Amino acid sequence: MGKVVGDISISLDGFVTGPDPGPQEGLGRGGEGLHEWAFSNDAVDRAVLAEATDATGAVIMGRRLYEVVDGPGGWDDEVGYGASEAGQQPVFVVTRNPPETTRLTDRFTFVVDGMASAVRHAGAVAEERDVVVMGGAAAVRGALEEGLLDELKLHISPVILGSGTPLFERATPRSLRQIHVRPSGHAVHVTYRVD
Repeated sequence: MGKVVGDISISLDGFVTGPDPGPQEGLGRGGEGLHEWAFSNDAVDRAVLAEATDATGAVIMGRRLYEVVDGPGGWDDEVGYGASEAGQQPVFVVTRNPPETTRLTDRFTFVVDGMASAVRHAGAVAEERDVVVMGGAAAVRGALEEGLLDELKLHISPVILGSGTPLFERATPRSLRQIHVRPSGHAVHVTYRVD
């Protein structure tokens, strides 16, 4: 397995969704602006997205995010992990209660025994590529708190949401080492090493 990477878009005021996110509302009111970079034609944004998709061998997400991507406005054949890159990596969903039915393909595996187990399962299929914990906030924060992440990639979007789902709510204080910064017209892409 390569690295375990937390990778998530965030507003200037620290939210990864707007207010009232869910299967019908997606990223909540105003939340679409968080991922504008992923659908832009900006050369930096396209390169960041393509590099991440190419380096990823498996993806992990939490159940709440799964409900959004499996919802009516969620992923399809044109949009998936990697936005319009529509990567086909296997996805592991951390949940206590797997759904009885799913709209999406069978590349989703539900892991009921925690984030560390999901990282082990994802690592087994990722081979030499990275395992990416893509969200939501609780999944990325949980992986960071459990010491499972090698890197944290934030795509800081130029939006202020005012409320929503905070990424670092009740997080343990820590220092990270900034190792890479790439600005574009739609986001600042920052990579931190987690020591």
